[in-house]
Amino acid sequence: MRIIGTVGLPGSGKGEAAAVAREEGIPIVTMGDVIREETRRRGLDPTENHGEIAAALREEEGETAIADRCIPEVREAAEESRGVVLVDGLRSMAEVERFKHAFGDDFLLLSIEAPFETRAERLGTRGREETDVDREKLREREERELGFGMGEVMDAADITIENVGGLTRFREQVRTILEEGTAGIDATTAESGGDA
Repeated sequence: MRIIGTVGLPGSGKGEAAAVAREEGIPIVTMGDVIREETRRRGLDPTENHGEIAAALREEEGETAIADRCIPEVREAAEESRGVVLVDGLRSMAEVERFKHAFGDDFLLLSIEAPFETRAERLGTRGREETDVDREKLREREERELGFGMGEVMDAADITIENVGGLTRFREQVRTILEEGTAGIDATTAESGGDA
């Protein structure tokens, strides 16, 4: 069994990593879906109240509330698949520790990183109405995410992909990690360079 948790700021490439997993038939458990579901259950709009409900869940049920709700789903997905599951969107060390406690050495933390301007450009080209992302709102969102402890989680990663170059190389690196875990990576930090 291999449970791979991903962490990364908006626009870093977590969605693309999930797309690779999906192509490989690997189930994905998205921690943000728990928040969206709870937001809808409370009669609120997930697009407007996501951060508020994430904070409320952690306050009401403890720092590991979202991880606690995801773990049964991860176990079920691992049983139904070939034993590899991607968990998208860890944000705090408490969540990391909860997954490590639940899955031991089968849990691997992958940080996907890219510079702010690169991420802002990516977010601006996602086919939304605006052609340029509101950088101030993006910075506010990142401050909220980092306030949950995301920076510490990124620093604690077992593997880091610096997603600054070509999409082909990035997808190859993700595929290798999904298939082989740390065994397929030469160094702790892998940089995705230009397409070959």
